[in-house]
Amino acid sequence: MKLAVEGLQHPASSRISPAACAMAIALLASLHCVTRIFSRTFVLNSARIIEFRIRDDLFRRLLLLDQNYFSSSRTGDILSRFSNDLTNVRMLTGFGAMSAMNTVIIYIAAVSLMLRIHPWLTVWAILPFPLMVLVVKRVSHRLFQRSLEAQEELARLSSLTEESVSAVRLIKSYCREEYFEGQFGQIAGLYLKHNLRLARLRGLIIPVMAAATGAGTLVVLFMGGRLVIEGRITLGDFVAFSGYLAMLVWPTAVMGWILTLAQRGAASMSRLAKVLTADTAVFDAHGSKPLGGIHHGIEFRDLSFCYGETQILDRVSFHVAAGEKIGITGAVGSGKSTLIRLLPRLLPVADSMLFIDGQDINSITLASLRRLVGYVPQEAFHFSRSIRENISYGLPEYDEKTIGEAARQAGFSDDIEKFREGLDTLVGEKGVALSGGQKQRLAIARALAADPPVLLLDDPLSAVDAGREEEILAELEQFYAKRTVLIVSQRISAFRDCDRVIVLEKGAIAEEGTPGELLQRGGRYAEMSRLQRLQKELG
Repeated sequence: MKLAVEGLQHPASSRISPAACAMAIALLASLHCVTRIFSRTFVLNSARIIEFRIRDDLFRRLLLLDQNYFSSSRTGDILSRFSNDLTNVRMLTGFGAMSAMNTVIIYIAAVSLMLRIHPWLTVWAILPFPLMVLVVKRVSHRLFQRSLEAQEELARLSSLTEESVSAVRLIKSYCREEYFEGQFGQIAGLYLKHNLRLARLRGLIIPVMAAATGAGTLVVLFMGGRLVIEGRITLGDFVAFSGYLAMLVWPTAVMGWILTLAQRGAASMSRLAKVLTADTAVFDAHGSKPLGGIHHGIEFRDLSFCYGETQILDRVSFHVAAGEKIGITGAVGSGKSTLIRLLPRLLPVADSMLFIDGQDINSITLASLRRLVGYVPQEAFHFSRSIRENISYGLPEYDEKTIGEAARQAGFSDDIEKFREGLDTLVGEKGVALSGGQKQRLAIARALAADPPVLLLDDPLSAVDAGREEEILAELEQFYAKRTVLIVSQRISAFRDCDRVIVLEKGAIAEEGTPGELLQRGGRYAEMSRLQRLQKELG
């Protein structure tokens, strides 16, 4: 533009014609277009790859975290980190990084060329910019805090939404729609409030940027015009200088947006870091070795366990021989479920308290330990897939015969035949299409299909009627064979084939012996048996 203006002003002494300048400008504009296309594609693709890798790391880390982490975390909050927080990080590493690089390159190039034209004019033109930097520095910390607060409120909103959708039938049953509408409106209002506060800060930054560039333009018009009149710079120099200053307008204005992206990205990354750096108490210790099978048995040696400061198990000691069937019963809250969750290390176990074949359970790799154990939890969880896929979940390879036999042994075959799609019936999210008893039988079938040497049943028949319970127990007798089985139940009938029964009370063993011995003693077990027999007689 400088050469073109000077060529028009002094055609005779011009080194290049205006037409040649126009062609050069068109060529440079085309080159600029191609460069920006490739640079934007490269940077934005890189941001997507970064997002993918962080999401992959997050999910991998979540699978490694133990139950204590999930007990203290909301599902909606975790989902918010996977969606909103990752989006903020992607925006920072994509558009934010690209805009920051563009700003740095343009500033260095434009200011250098402006200094070549007239150093003092450059100094006066960019003098308002340090004021802008000071303002931005003062609000940057507040931007971070308000971004973090907004993200936390969004996480609460996501958590409430997820919880409400999952419990929609319960909400309708108790006519609590208005209450949850109010809760949603309250949290959404707080989210709006934090976002408006954030928007006011952003609204302050951008006008400051624009004011700085506007002040620079006024300086150039006033001082640069005088320099042209005095003949100290040419008209072409003035045009070029104005063009360079104009190049700084957009990078300066976008600097506020970059700062907002940086603070939002930093706030989101701090939330993601809490997951990526979360401690887990259950992991493979250094030097742990795989266990091929169970030949001698399981030993609980003065085992104690606490949830926080609450004592759940208190010096529990007993031995389970390989192939033995052990029943575990007791009042609600006596530690029954906690006891068997420790065996596959779903909860952390202290050293020298739990042994398999004489090996400390913490010296055994988690993968080999959990392959040996089939666990049926009290609250059965099912994936939103077909019955066939849910039963074969623990199988390394799909086997129709194994699936059918597991369903039969779990007393689930008749139910499957009643479904129109049979094994291909979709069970819905968390098994919503199944009844409570069907969920439990499907969970049993899944554990049986994996054919584990150790089977842990945590009150697996609580939602099954007495008649169906008898049928399932009769089928399970054949499956038990030489497997080691631990059954937790409130029903005395579930222990009819057990070699021994352990009665827990307040986390300690109150009684232990064969079902017949415990009935003869007339203790807690005998009292439970008498009450259940009376309930059965009364219908």
